[in-house]
Formats: sequence, C-alpha cells, structure tokens
Amino acid sequence: MANPVLSDDQLKAISQRGTWAAPDPSTLNQPAPDTMSPWDSTASRQTGQRMTMGGVVTATGTLLALLIASSVVGWNLVEDPRTSSGSFPTGIILISFLVGLGCVFFAMRKPHLARILGPIYALAEGLLVGAISHAYEIRFDGLVKQAVGCTVAVFLVMLALHSFRILRVTDRMRRMVMGATLGLMVFYLASWVIGMFTSGPSFHQGNGVVGIGFSVIVVALAALNLSLDFDTIERSIAARSPKGMEWVCALGLLVTIVWLYLELLRLLSKLQRD
Repeated sequence: MANPVLSDDQLKAISQRGTWAAPDPSTLNQPAPDTMSPWDSTASRQTGQRMTMGGVVTATGTLLALLIASSVVGWNLVEDPRTSSGSFPTGIILISFLVGLGCVFFAMRKPHLARILGPIYALAEGLLVGAISHAYEIRFDGLVKQAVGCTVAVFLVMLALHSFRILRVTDRMRRMVMGATLGLMVFYLASWVIGMFTSGPSFHQGNGVVGIGFSVIVVALAALNLSLDFDTIERSIAARSPKGMEWVCALGLLVTIVWLYLELLRLLSKLQRD
C-alpha cells in the first residue's frame, strides 16, 4: 500500500504472526500461535477482541474530530492582512508538520502506539491544515468550503466504487499506485530543495494548463490511495487482526484524507487565479 502507515508487509505480519518484529529464524517452520498481538491492550488479550469495521469508523471519527478542533486553533493563528498585520505562524506550522511527519514514521516502526500517535498526528496536522486553509481563504473567498465539499464527495465516490466492486484493487494496481506515490514524494522533496536555491514558482505550481493538469493527476492519485486504504481495512478485518489495528487503519486513512484535501485546495486555487 502506498500509505506508509498501512503497508502490505505490516498487514501480513499482523495476520500471520500477530507481531511487528522480525520473526525468529528457529520458528519459521512452526505454525503461528493463535494469540493476541503483544501490542494489543490487556483487555483485548483477555477477551480475544479483533478489529471490526465499527471500530475503524469510531477511531477514524475520533481522529477527524481532533483534527477539526485543532484546525480551528490553526485557523485563528493566521491574521487577515485586511484587518491586522497579516502574520502567518510559520514556526508553529513547521513544528506541527514535523510532529505529524514524525508520528507517521514512528507509527510505521511502532504500530502498537497508533492509539497514542494517531491523536497526536490529528492535533498537529489540524494546526497546519487550519492555518493553510485560512491563508487560502483570505485570498480566495469561499475556497475552503469548496475544498471540504470536494474532499467529502471524492471520499464517498471512492467508497462507493470500492463497496460495489466497480473499482477493484489488484496487486498490479497496488504496485502502480505505490510507485507513483513514492515518485511524487521524491519529486516534491526535490522541488523543495531546488526552490531553496532558485527564485520563482516551479512549473507544477502555476495556474496554466501544465500546473492544473499536474494537480488533477495528484488529486486522482490521492483518490486511488483511498481505494488502497479501504482494501487494507477490509483485508485486515478478514485476517482477524487484533483490535489495535483499528487505530493503525484510522491513522493511515486520516493521512490520505489530509493529503487529498490539501491537494484539492491547491487545485481549486489554481482554477480561481487570474
């Protein structure tokens, strides 16, 4: 899976061995014990609880609520130049971005901490999303409502396509989306480094045909990542993964939703520029 939190290797590790550590070579030929993962809660181990769709929905809803609450704070940190000095909290936003990024990568290594890392990520990214949203709203009135509406619409459409098996996630599709997403991340990183030594926007930031086309492709890629997330959630439930996997899936889904929203915000802003 392209989402770093919901990798296919991690899913296999949970479903087959119930642990995220590398297997002991001496036990490779032994059947996996039917026990709860060591990173699951004590209550889950005692009751033998497994992840459910309802649990994933609850965890995702909790993270979204925290994200929205934090985004209100981030929104208020940005001052409108029409009524005040128009300052932007760059330092706070940079710290929020780094904290969120750290939570994602730490969750990849310590998924049993997703119940803690998920809320921290939601709060940190909420500040970033709120501040960026307000900055766009100051320049393009009504843009945030459009971006939120489009994000919800894309999410529901991709969910329907997946639920009715109109769009099926195959191994080939998974590899293609993973490769494209990784390539995009490398491109963004390279553009950021080059931008430190050059002036002027990159070609993909403009509002011309190339810039808009680039954003459309990125939005489509983010939408396809939603399909991969849905597929991972379904397969995790089918594999009778431990209860704690609900928070891992919720965190991974939130990462994709935030990415999709920010890319839609960028695309819509390009369409409204003169």
